[in-house]
Amino acid sequence: MALLTIIAIDLVLAGDNAVVIALASRNLPLEQRNKAILWGTFGAVIIRIILTLVAVWLMKVPLLQAIGGLLLIYVAIKLMKNEEETEGIVAGMTLRQAVQTIIVADLIMGLDNVLAIAGAAHGNMVLVVLGLAISVPIVVWGSKWISSLMNRFPIIVTVGAGILAYTAGTMVMHDKLVNSYITFPGASWIVPIVTVVLVISIGTLLNKKAKTTIQHDQNNPKAV
Repeated sequence: MALLTIIAIDLVLAGDNAVVIALASRNLPLEQRNKAILWGTFGAVIIRIILTLVAVWLMKVPLLQAIGGLLLIYVAIKLMKNEEETEGIVAGMTLRQAVQTIIVADLIMGLDNVLAIAGAAHGNMVLVVLGLAISVPIVVWGSKWISSLMNRFPIIVTVGAGILAYTAGTMVMHDKLVNSYITFPGASWIVPIVTVVLVISIGTLLNKKAKTTIQHDQNNPKAV
């Protein structure tokens, strides 16, 4: 039963991980995209195991979840930037940058979930590793599928950023110190929704600004 619980938690996390991996690798050439997915997933698994080992200690650190949530907001906005902003640069993000983004995002998101995994495992790391081993193939397959969809339907990028933003808002509200101050009715769902609106709005404005700059540079080439 404990293993099934851990697998269920990991599968929920796998959805977020797949979105992050797909967002970070979507503009890489196919070969590099596959490498980013594999290395990013491997790094994410290692991070998840380490976080689970130190879960109880981590959650005692004041404001850690809130800070993690704010960092994830930055990641979500960064991942909304499209390739047009980096014209002339292949893929807009290198393989190394993509892998780093995947691992950092998983580290941040993992803070909000490791207690659930650690609690379900009752200290049994074998169960934790087994749960990860079962969910990893789903992350890899899911991220490839989502990445291909993102290239066909750019709106999915915005949806993915929204998912990360909602996770970030939830993390902030799960922080015990923040939660003790933000106590108005419905705060637990209002804050995440407001976070989604802010992230998508900021990301959209940055993209529009980047497109305007590119068009201006194209229409007014600098003299050599």
